[in-house]
Amino acid sequence: MSSRANIACLGAGRMGRGIAVAFAYAGHTVTMIDIKARSAEDFAQLGADALSEVRKTFASLAKLGLLTETDVDPLIARVSVVQASQSGAALSKAGMVFEGVPEVVELKREVLGAASRQVAPDTIIASTTSTILVDDLSGAIENPRRFLNVHWLNPAYLIPLVEVSPGKATDPTIIDEVKALLEGIGKVPVVCAATPGFIVPRIQALAMNEAARMVEEGVASAEEIDKAIRYGFGFRYAVLGLLEFIDWGGGDILYYASRYLEGALGSDRYRAPEVISRNMHEGRIGLRTGAGFLNYSGMDVDAYRVKRLQAMVDLLRHFDLARPPVRDRN
Repeated sequence: MSSRANIACLGAGRMGRGIAVAFAYAGHTVTMIDIKARSAEDFAQLGADALSEVRKTFASLAKLGLLTETDVDPLIARVSVVQASQSGAALSKAGMVFEGVPEVVELKREVLGAASRQVAPDTIIASTTSTILVDDLSGAIENPRRFLNVHWLNPAYLIPLVEVSPGKATDPTIIDEVKALLEGIGKVPVVCAATPGFIVPRIQALAMNEAARMVEEGVASAEEIDKAIRYGFGFRYAVLGLLEFIDWGGGDILYYASRYLEGALGSDRYRAPEVISRNMHEGRIGLRTGAGFLNYSGMDVDAYRVKRLQAMVDLLRHFDLARPPVRDRN
């Protein structure tokens, strides 16, 4: 697959439009394919709506300083919308196809299966589903070795992370090609097993439900909880990953804190997984022992700490929260 491969999106809804913006911005030609049979009038309206939203997105990015207003028209020119009846030509030229139709297994299988018979034998096909596992879809696809899930986070044109989830039949070389394609447009791909919720939605669901539960229990107002997330939870994890943070403080701290919360709140949802206990017993506590979830052996730990703290200081400046010391004691 070339570095500027043509991209086809099955579906011209929110996900297709977001992916179109991301790839057109990075120099790719993108075709959104309407999967529904519509009258000429209805299709004309859909196409106009889709391109209008893409234009508005590029215009917004211009206002935010990511491009100039003169860039908008050339970028829009890279994006087109075609009817399902015209999908053959678009799919035959595509280096990669992204499916973004509603989360209905049979609909996805139908659309993906049809597309797999129209593309070239080596064209990579991906579903953008956030809920359906790759192996539940791959059986409908000709040559499933080139199929996998590629889950974008909305807004797809801004959020760097993209979760890549291969199936049992996925060729490992396909994973590398997809990662290279995504990195080429400025994304940060992560590979995860085919499991419900992938990485971010699974963690996110727990955090969002717990926040809602605290409102329900009267722990704090929604406004106060969101402030805590922005300036505490989110602030730290913009610099340190969750597992990195466990190592930073020490896995033993999480172990004892989890035991306390499980007892105090009477819920096993706070129970630490077995890996936390196992790491403790094996002496893999984190930075203090040179290993935890991550390996710090041979690392200049002091330099590593300074680098992470510098990133936090940069965030303080971003939020206009960095202040000079008070030098006058009066």
